[in-house]
Amino acid sequence: MNEEAGIGAVIDSVQNALKGTEFDLEVLIVDTRSKDRTTEIAREKGAIVIDEPRRGYGRAYKTGFERASGDIVATLDADCTYPAEEIPVLARMLELEGLDFITTNRFANIEKGAMSFEHNLGNKVLTLTMDILFHVRIRDSQSGMWVFHKAIVPKLDITSDGMAMSEEIKIESFKKVRSKEVPIAYRRRVGEVKLSSWKDGLSNIRFLFSKRKSYRK
Repeated sequence: MNEEAGIGAVIDSVQNALKGTEFDLEVLIVDTRSKDRTTEIAREKGAIVIDEPRRGYGRAYKTGFERASGDIVATLDADCTYPAEEIPVLARMLELEGLDFITTNRFANIEKGAMSFEHNLGNKVLTLTMDILFHVRIRDSQSGMWVFHKAIVPKLDITSDGMAMSEEIKIESFKKVRSKEVPIAYRRRVGEVKLSSWKDGLSNIRFLFSKRKSYRK
C-alpha cells in the first residue's frame, strides 16, 4: 500500500535476478487500495496487480498465495529492503536440499540504519517468545522474505490476517514441513515506514500466546 517510491526498483531487481535462469517468472503485487502511483508503476513494469481491499499484512500474502500459478513462491516487501538477487539461489537450495520452506535471517548482514532500535528489540523479544512457546529455533521470527513450494500451503494452518502471519507461517512450516533459515543482507527502506513497533509487537505477543493455547487443545 502506497509504495510508489520503491515498487519499481523492487520489480526490476526481481526480473533481473531471474533473467537467464532456469525459472519462469510471474510477479504478483497485492495492493490494498493505494492512493499513489504504486499500481500504475507495477503494471508498467509487467506485474500482475491484485486488488485486495481487506486490510492486513497476512491477508495480502494469503491472497497472493491463492493467485500464484508457479510451483515455487518467493516473497518480498515492496521497499527495497530484501535482496531479490538471492531468490534463484534460495529456490535452487529448496531443490538441492530437499526442503519445503526457507525463511531468512536479516540480522546476519544488516545495513546500518536499516532497522530502528525498537524494531530490533521487539524482534528479539518475539523470536525468543516463539522459541520458548513452540521450540522453533530461528534468529529472525519477523523476516518477510520466504521461498517455498506452493504445495505446502494447504498443510499450514495460517489463521492471522495481520502482522502475526509472519511468525505464524514459520511456526507452522518448522513444525510440519522441511524448513530452514538462511542468512541474507538487509537494507535501508525506500519510502515511508508503516510498521508500528510497539502496537504491532504487543499484538504479535498476544497472538503467540493465543496460538499456543490452541496447540494445547
